[in-house]
Amino acid sequence: MTRTGTGVESRAAIGAEDVPWTDPSCPVARTLDLVGDRWSLLIVRDAMDGARAFTDFQQRTGIARNILTDRLRRLVERGVLDRQAAPSGKRQLYTLTPAGRDLFTVVVALRQWGERHAFAPGEEHSVLVDEHDRPLAELRPVDSSGTVADADTTTVRKVG
Repeated sequence: MTRTGTGVESRAAIGAEDVPWTDPSCPVARTLDLVGDRWSLLIVRDAMDGARAFTDFQQRTGIARNILTDRLRRLVERGVLDRQAAPSGKRQLYTLTPAGRDLFTVVVALRQWGERHAFAPGEEHSVLVDEHDRPLAELRPVDSSGTVADADTTTVRKVG
């Protein structure tokens, strides 16, 4: 694997050679193969929210130790997290790589979908706010001319 201090340099660095692809030509399927299980995305979410140590992730998620150990290992191997020894040398700290930070939009999209569809009307839930303490605007994909795009206005074109 090829890594630098700034993150992933190649497709192989995210463990591509070790992952049995669900659908080799589909970016959605490949992404889900890499980070699509519940625990991995919750770990990424918590890393975005400041979790760094094993105990941070375990306390925030309630995940079993063996599962957390496995997911942290996989996320490091796949270039989503970096692992380094804490200054004390007694524990490992995990930080997002550039590829891991790039999952922010994915986490926000999941959060916003959940706000619309996973709660009963009026049911309380957390809200992601910006530096001005205002909720983020709704994410909406747009086409090349800036018009909102959806499943009815887009198609998948196979390349290669």
